[in-house]
Amino acid sequence: MDAPVIEIENLSKSFGDNHVLRNFSMKVPAGKNLVILGKSGSGKSVLIKCVISLITPDEGTIKIFGEDISKYDSDELDKLRARIGFLFQSNALYDSMTVRENLEFPLRRHWNKEQRVKGAEQAVMEVLEDVGLSHTVDMMPSELSGGMRKRIALARTLILQPQIILYDEPTTGLDPITAREISHLILQVQKKYNATSIIISHDMNCINITSNSVIMLIEGKRYAEDTYANLQHYDDPKIHEFFLTV
Repeated sequence: MDAPVIEIENLSKSFGDNHVLRNFSMKVPAGKNLVILGKSGSGKSVLIKCVISLITPDEGTIKIFGEDISKYDSDELDKLRARIGFLFQSNALYDSMTVRENLEFPLRRHWNKEQRVKGAEQAVMEVLEDVGLSHTVDMMPSELSGGMRKRIALARTLILQPQIILYDEPTTGLDPITAREISHLILQVQKKYNATSIIISHDMNCINITSNSVIMLIEGKRYAEDTYANLQHYDDPKIHEFFLTV
């Protein structure tokens, strides 16, 4: 069996007396979408910020592509982050930049001038086609709907062709139709790029559409892991309550 792309063992993180993660472990196989499901404040976002070393865990190990990232220096972390796409809950687009300029921003950091001159235009247009928004290239974020801004943020995530994508509440604040469209877009991205993804969400429709497997994060612990379809039929009341509104 191939080694997992992401492997977390006995991860713990506290902020003062608030124990957010407690001996949390998980493995994400290559090309799969793993959803982390939990209540607000359960530690989901802290977990993925640990994965990209925005937060340092108190205990435990995180291996990405088989290497312990706690041993990486700043240069090695920068190279790793170029292989990881992060779709922020807030989209994090720059309001003063056009769509094109927002998409070119990662390229300015990770590509040299010659690469940008030769390939930036093609890269921008390809990812805009992936999200169905080629016509927005010279528009400002303020001219776009919430769903369009989410798609542009995803396009920017894709522009470096990451091997790993981290989604932080990708459908929050969207109407049900747009949320479903974004969920199906996540599936399209998985297929085209063979991306390995962690999706943080409590949108049950999104989870049903996108997940290969689901981990229940309850009280900072890995409470259960199974497919969405199987979890629906668990008798455990802590799990069952997530499905009451579906």
